[in-house]
Amino acid sequence: MQRHIELLQAYGVKELVMIVGHRQDDLIAEAETFADKGFVRPIFNPRYKEGPLLSMAKGIDVLRGGTDVLFMNSDVLYHPLILEKLIRSPHRNCFIMDRQFQSNADQVLVCVNGGKVVDFGKGLGEDFELFGEWPGFLKISGEIAAKVANSTQGFIDRSDIEGPYEQAFREVLIGEPRGTFSVEDVTGIPWIEIDCPEDLDKANRKTFPRISDYRA
Repeated sequence: MQRHIELLQAYGVKELVMIVGHRQDDLIAEAETFADKGFVRPIFNPRYKEGPLLSMAKGIDVLRGGTDVLFMNSDVLYHPLILEKLIRSPHRNCFIMDRQFQSNADQVLVCVNGGKVVDFGKGLGEDFELFGEWPGFLKISGEIAAKVANSTQGFIDRSDIEGPYEQAFREVLIGEPRGTFSVEDVTGIPWIEIDCPEDLDKANRKTFPRISDYRA
């Protein structure tokens, strides 16, 4: 949490909207310990156990706010260069992608043809010029953010809430002209998603040292 907040503030992000559920008070207290006053705006999802789309839905008003949005999974440990490349990318709608990964059905892939993102999600084939794992961050323009909000609301209205939240982004991606979304390649820059105690152990033993030693 501290790393997220300090990096976001250093790169000029004005506000962190944090969707919280389990142990919300602890998360908010931890965030506010390191953030400038007023930087963190928490939103509580009381139905957090029912699926991530419901957490996305709690951010619909933010997505419809008309401003560019930086979307981040909070359970990722990463070298600051990953965030820097995304924020400084000239592309307003931009994913990041790591081409060095061990393929499995649970990984979210970014798929690229002609330098442009053409598909995104889990369980995709490999019939693309480039593809890689998505580390969980992207940025979108205010216009695209509003469309993601509409897509998310559509899933909620249909009571289709059991799938991953990525499908709301994918629905917008597929519906937009090719070239709307671009990608920054972060292959080789250390990062890890921490989903379980084994991931945390790996992060402490391997990823932190790699982050400390990494030179661009």
